[in-house]
Amino acid sequence: MTLSYRIPVYQPWLCGNEERYVLDCLRSNWISSKGDYIVAFEERFASFIGIRHAISVCNGTVALHVALAALGIGPGDEVIVPTLTYIAPVNAIVYCGATPVFVDSDPQTWQLDPNHVYRRITPRTKAILAVHLYGHPADMGALTTLAREHGLFLIEDCAEAFGAYYDAAHVGTFGDIATFSFYGNKTITTGEGGMVVTNDDMLAERVRRLKGQGLAPYREYWHDIVGYNYRMTNIAAAIGLAQLENAPLFLERKRAIAQHYRSLLKGTSVIMHSEAPNVRHAYWMVTVLAPTAEDRDRIRAELARHGIETRPTFYPVHTMPMYAQRYERHRVAESLGLRGINLPSYPALSADEIEEICTIVAQCAPTDTASCPAHRYTTSPHTP
Repeated sequence: MTLSYRIPVYQPWLCGNEERYVLDCLRSNWISSKGDYIVAFEERFASFIGIRHAISVCNGTVALHVALAALGIGPGDEVIVPTLTYIAPVNAIVYCGATPVFVDSDPQTWQLDPNHVYRRITPRTKAILAVHLYGHPADMGALTTLAREHGLFLIEDCAEAFGAYYDAAHVGTFGDIATFSFYGNKTITTGEGGMVVTNDDMLAERVRRLKGQGLAPYREYWHDIVGYNYRMTNIAAAIGLAQLENAPLFLERKRAIAQHYRSLLKGTSVIMHSEAPNVRHAYWMVTVLAPTAEDRDRIRAELARHGIETRPTFYPVHTMPMYAQRYERHRVAESLGLRGINLPSYPALSADEIEEICTIVAQCAPTDTASCPAHRYTTSPHTP
């Protein structure tokens, strides 16, 4: 039986033109993968993040797959990827027949560690796939330098990082190609949907052809490459366009929510994910670390008892059965994966609800962290 939560961990905020635009699609009969909303959503999304090309697709996972395919990633290639991530980027590497090579996390930012990336580069390495975990940008300065010096492609998975900036530039604008997700729990949503973005004209054309069954542009119903049916519908794009119109409001609310959590959790033994000095965290999820895995489970159980939904942080992918054939240790990622909690983070969350959540967390969290050596992997001195 599924628990019914009084305060969910996330829910979309449909507070704008979503209904009006969807009804316009229905009345016009343009409900499939062609229509004005597709064009408008792609153009305005590209403008919002500051990039030349934005190509809509049906979800964030296929965005990753088609981005890798457009780069020619295939059998014999290695792609470096953080082990602390949602499973989608790792699976997408395998879809292409390539080999994922896992790296550990930086203990301060929780993003993939550039020093570990450097140590994992081999003659077979074709690309680095940076995941901007929970809305905090990876170290794009160091990763861009590594990719350039070693002749590697740089791919950004921005599924959780819409509205995040590194050195005043929006994530997704640093690599050769980048992807976004618009699943129902993302900062802006289309229900299901994704976007592939790039400044490279040739890559953009390859993505457009791959997502549309490999249809040749010069001859009707002629297919000269093997492609996929990865197109977004006009209805989904209509929802996305309405969401994009309210994106500044969503991002402002999520930042205020994170700051409220931070002020109320100050002085407890939980550590909140904060931001490095040169970035702007999008706070897709407000994530905290308990001192131990046992503390994490106790906090989550008590919140659930009060009707408040939480999620654990992602388990490192190298520990999952299909990727654990070769024994590896990535101690920072393992510590984060065992101790992290995603707290309710949706834009409509009220101040009273945040205060209730923090009261319960503070009551459950131990005050003595000296006996919790796991915290040494993940102390965070940064301020918001």
